[in-house]
Amino acid sequence: MKAWSMRDQISPIVQQIPPSGIRKFFSLAEGNKDIISLGVGEPDFVTPEHVRAACVRSLEMGRTSYTPNAGLLELREEIGSYLHNSFQVNYEPASEILVTVGGSEAIDLALRALIGPGDEILVPVPSYIAYSPIAQLNGGKVVEVETFAKDHFKLTAEALKAELTSRSKVLIINYPNNPTGGIMQYEDWLPIAKLVEDNNLIVISDEIYAELTYGEKHTSFASLPGMRERTLLISGFSKAFAMTGWRIGYACGHQELIAAMLKIHQYTVMCAPTLGQIAAIESLRNGLAEKDMMIESYAQRRRMFVQGLTEIGLPCHEPKGAFYAFPSIAHTGLSSDDFAQKLLFEAGVATVPGHVFGQGGEGFLRCSYASSVSRLTEALDRMDRFLRSSGYLGG
Repeated sequence: MKAWSMRDQISPIVQQIPPSGIRKFFSLAEGNKDIISLGVGEPDFVTPEHVRAACVRSLEMGRTSYTPNAGLLELREEIGSYLHNSFQVNYEPASEILVTVGGSEAIDLALRALIGPGDEILVPVPSYIAYSPIAQLNGGKVVEVETFAKDHFKLTAEALKAELTSRSKVLIINYPNNPTGGIMQYEDWLPIAKLVEDNNLIVISDEIYAELTYGEKHTSFASLPGMRERTLLISGFSKAFAMTGWRIGYACGHQELIAAMLKIHQYTVMCAPTLGQIAAIESLRNGLAEKDMMIESYAQRRRMFVQGLTEIGLPCHEPKGAFYAFPSIAHTGLSSDDFAQKLLFEAGVATVPGHVFGQGGEGFLRCSYASSVSRLTEALDRMDRFLRSSGYLGG
């Protein structure tokens, strides 16, 4: 008789999914004060004081109970107004907006609500690493659609069309993009929208970096003609509002899809954190000026950091959104994983190897510039010395 093993009891699908490549390098750097981490996509700003104060007041008043499953109605109303004013999309707060535990839960709920066994989920890559594992956990088949630096990592209709089959059901898009910083403009989206309509696709549009664009205003896919009913818009407060730990996201879309997601949400987390929802309300009502200040700071860091990467010999396309640079290390002859490990252990700079973001990511590194200018400058100096001493074509 075979010896009992806990590993044998764990789902084969779960066993096959690798741990997060981002967290791997974050864990290696954690606790070492000498390491400069450019790995995790987290703002270095603290949540504004008045937002924290609103939560303290709420806590002192004893607001510690559950909220409605879909979230506080006043928060959903504020989200609706904000999206209308900022991105020209309109949603009914009572039936078309769901408050979630970060944008990540919204993605999970959407895929669980939409995917059946064998359905194909189209994912432009490089992309955020969670999409594929979540789709696989729900029985879906992930089909990667590669994007390229020569196209500024834009999704093209030609590339998407080449991967479409009779099983294609969901297209996941993430612009501004993590990890590349690529964006899509209105005219870029039009041929994609035509393919979505012609092939009866549902679009999950992860717009968590929508506010973080530089020189070009974000175009929400749901704002395109005929796309509102086919699109689930997902966003949250973590990035632009410096609220990663509060865990407040939201999903907006067709009321039947939101109702299906709400059903799963009710059975899993009940509701998003009450204090986080209160913080989100305060951010939308009184925190937009601070949001804009933080975005301007990222814009300045972006210019300095991308120029610095180019000068030391790491060519980098100009990111137009999010807060990531995606320089090429292909000329070194190393894999992205080997390069990232050497950079970490020999130079004390933590980055994320591009291969973890899917097809087309090999040969690149993801570097977050959501750090202070002094830290970014020191990171560039260390990277320059590493490249020179190792003979990898330093500047």
